Amino acid sequence: MKTTYIKLSLSAVLLLGIYSCKKGEATSNSELKSYEATTDSSAVSEDSVSSAASMEVKDKKFIKTADVNMEVKDVYNATIAIEKSVQDLGGFVTKSNLQSNVTYEDTYNTSDTEAMLIKKYKTENTMQVRVPTEKLGEFLTAINTSKLFLNSRTINAEDVTANIKYSELEAKRNQKTSENIEKIKTNKDKVALDDNNMSEGNLQKLNTMSMADNLKYSTVDIYIKEPKLRIAEIAVTNTDSIDNKYKYNFIHDAKDGFVYGFYLIQRIIVGLINIWPIVLIAAGVIYFLRKRKVKKSELPSSEQNS
Repeated sequence: MKTTYIKLSLSAVLLLGIYSCKKGEATSNSELKSYEATTDSSAVSEDSVSSAASMEVKDKKFIKTADVNMEVKDVYNATIAIEKSVQDLGGFVTKSNLQSNVTYEDTYNTSDTEAMLIKKYKTENTMQVRVPTEKLGEFLTAINTSKLFLNSRTINAEDVTANIKYSELEAKRNQKTSENIEKIKTNKDKVALDDNNMSEGNLQKLNTMSMADNLKYSTVDIYIKEPKLRIAEIAVTNTDSIDNKYKYNFIHDAKDGFVYGFYLIQRIIVGLINIWPIVLIAAGVIYFLRKRKVKKSELPSSEQNS
């Protein structure tokens, strides 16, 4: 009886151990699946927008910039969508250079008066926008929906905490220098020192304003293009037929020839009038030589021989 009791006790302990192991395995599998799901969700979130775009660190200040290069289906529509996203987020566009790069063009005559100009081209746009820094991640997510293929995306977060502290110290130094200059007796040196200090102070204020602006608004450079070659068919005039029509006109050319000949005669006459002394001398010489020749021919042959 005692042996049977021991066997039953051992069996109960063994079953309890097996049940505990299975429960532990189930709990571990559940935790693993939960962790994997969390990891996948985090990966998707980090893939859509880099953490640098929305990163915030206590007692740190970052100037954030981004550079996006992607291919889209329609550059014009993508440009409109990007500009609208910028406007909706409280930003503004500082540059938008949309252009079509023609890779081939030729004209084909379709009739005596009409022709078709064929252009093969690709459209691209180089943009620069400024968006509120706290909405940089939201903006990058918005423009990501327009892409066919993302060539590259660079996000920079420059830590300027030390620069801001240095700017504050420089402002205090400039103020202290100004107070010391005021104590100096007025002379030429004081005027020069005051002018230099004021110029340095203005430059410091400009740097501070520029840094504050860059902290408030992030600069995003965007380059978009179309991978597909587009074809434009433009109706134009058949210029070959026009050129052939007016290439040679006999009546017009004959009239021009007659007028040109008339003016040529006038120019010759005017030219002879300008050299009338030479013409007169030449005429006299010719007359004298001819008269002498005539007299010589009238003499008897015997006198000519002698």
